[in-house]
Amino acid sequence: MAIILKFTFQNLNLILPMFFTLIRLQYLKSIRSTSFAKSALATGFLVFIALLLLSYVFLAGLFLGRIIDMLAEGKEPIAFLNSVLIYFFLGEFMYRYFIQKLPVVDLESLLHLPIGKKKIVSILLLRSFLSPLNVIALLLFLPFGVEAVQEEYGLLGLLSWLGTLLGISWSLHWFMLWFKQRFEDSLLGLGLVFVVVLLSGGSTYLGWFNVGAIVAPFFTAATQNVLPVVGVLGLLLALFVICYRYYVSHAYLEELGEEESYRVSGQSFGLFSRFGVAGELANLEWKLILRHKKSRTYLMLSAFFLLYGLIFYTNPAYQSETGISPIYIFVGVFITGIFMIQYGQLFLSWNSSNFDFFLMQKGGLEALVRAKYLLFLGVSGVCFLASVPYVYFGWDILLVHVATFLFNCGILVHVILYVALWKPKPMDLNKGAMFNYEGVGAAQFLIIIPLMAGPYLVYLPFSYLINDYAGLLALGITGLAGILAFGPLSRLVTQRLLANRFEISSSFRQEL
Repeated sequence: MAIILKFTFQNLNLILPMFFTLIRLQYLKSIRSTSFAKSALATGFLVFIALLLLSYVFLAGLFLGRIIDMLAEGKEPIAFLNSVLIYFFLGEFMYRYFIQKLPVVDLESLLHLPIGKKKIVSILLLRSFLSPLNVIALLLFLPFGVEAVQEEYGLLGLLSWLGTLLGISWSLHWFMLWFKQRFEDSLLGLGLVFVVVLLSGGSTYLGWFNVGAIVAPFFTAATQNVLPVVGVLGLLLALFVICYRYYVSHAYLEELGEEESYRVSGQSFGLFSRFGVAGELANLEWKLILRHKKSRTYLMLSAFFLLYGLIFYTNPAYQSETGISPIYIFVGVFITGIFMIQYGQLFLSWNSSNFDFFLMQKGGLEALVRAKYLLFLGVSGVCFLASVPYVYFGWDILLVHVATFLFNCGILVHVILYVALWKPKPMDLNKGAMFNYEGVGAAQFLIIIPLMAGPYLVYLPFSYLINDYAGLLALGITGLAGILAFGPLSRLVTQRLLANRFEISSSFRQEL
């Protein structure tokens, strides 16, 4: 422990001045940017949202004791909270995986300076710790600790218990910095996240074993002695050292870009190659999705949202005794078309950096549009096949998914692409997706209207006048009609793109 402490705090008097110097340089860089006003507005909005969410967390902390009394009537509040704390940290693991940013971009911009790598890494890791995510546990559990834990176990019990919780939360910070950089948001990393969530939450739900009950004695012990908090602080420092050493050993431009060069080799949809130039472009687009951080995040979120039906199909509040619940139509559209909805609403923004290449090619824009259609319909087909197991909850669910899938492929895909052509904006694909609003404009909010209203405009009249199955049949037939009329409908999108191609190209040349 003494060695770790010495390693962590050595030369701190040299690191802190450099830390504030780099903060100052970052500030000067931002105010001198030509897009300073836009960046300041976006940053101000994000700060407001962060403060608003943190205030909600603090209010939840103030009423945590009362919430526990309602949820666990007759149980001892501290014991009950200790038995469910593990699920809070699993949830923290999840939102850190998607939200927490890596300091890699800053690292790339600093490696050429005459500053030691160890100093740069120390400064960036220190700056990464100044995050709203690291105060959530404090705001949530401090009021309850003062109200309940201190009253029963005294000040030392409160400090030990709260220190244990904060130590675990902050350990997740360093672990996630190492984990995301080590696996680079890869499918392996996503698989590990799925395994953690399924083994913990699924085991409790299925009654195999209760993870919360197994871990609860550890948190209970933290209220009575300081050994747990000492162990957690040792883990915190050890994870920091592991993270620090990993970043120092990989702080090379070649290392930072090495995985990107081989990760997507050979990964393609073989079916696309049968569609000529458009198919080759669709294959290329798929490889680019796997290569870039932002597009990979959209793909991973699409995979997670395939579980969206578990919220509705298993909840009695959303079930109808007389037929099919109308909310199932929205769920079906969302599940079978999630990738089309998320990725498609930024239709051309994904190609903002190379749009001029397609513009200068004969038939390039037409091939690009056909490639997008192939990609969206192909991935939506995979999403539909992945949703077939929902038939476990009833054949009606499968019929809903078939009808909404046809409607997505025949109607909504054209609507999404057509609306997305309204003043598309450029984006940097190497940045993360969370709290990144590059490429987002008014069109992305307008798309919500046809997504919500379109299926119901077809389904509800037939459902009320005849029955729910007639509504599903009408929805499916409308989708089939759109598929049969694919040529004329896709030409509307192509013609609009051609009519606005120079305006779009000019907007993509703007600095982000």
